[in-house]
Amino acid sequence: MEEETTLWKESPSQWLNLWKYLGALIVVAGIVTGGIFFPLAYVALVLPLAYMLWQYLKVRTTVYELTSERLRTTSGVINQHVDDFELYRVKDSQLFRPWWMRLTGLSAVKLLTSDRSMPELIIPAIPRGMEMREMLRKQVELIRDKKRVREVDFEEFPGEGESV
Repeated sequence: MEEETTLWKESPSQWLNLWKYLGALIVVAGIVTGGIFFPLAYVALVLPLAYMLWQYLKVRTTVYELTSERLRTTSGVINQHVDDFELYRVKDSQLFRPWWMRLTGLSAVKLLTSDRSMPELIIPAIPRGMEMREMLRKQVELIRDKKRVREVDFEEFPGEGESV
């Protein structure tokens, strides 16, 4: 039996937090400005700084790992949650590169799946997304051939006497 190997492993970029960080910095600026008149206001700096730290940790502790058998998602700052997704269930993949991702060299990969509990999975803000998507596509085909599995979509048609 073949051992499972890691083909790709990455965390999303902190660019996902850009607007959250900017918002928190505006609040920090407001508190500092207010602190000039009310020195006790500086205590409130803990809140936006803690918020920024929490957002950083949420992204930092999210890891996507493509192995020879599955796609594993690990997330959680305090309690860790691990999701394993069987590769043969991937129906299609799409690559997204909005303008801000193109500027930063990032992309998002959206997986459409046959899993009813997770019909789509988005891997946001990763570097070299095109390479990852191609690696994933090849691995899905290998797994399907190995397990002799094929993805078939069935269309639902109206029954007798039902109108379209």
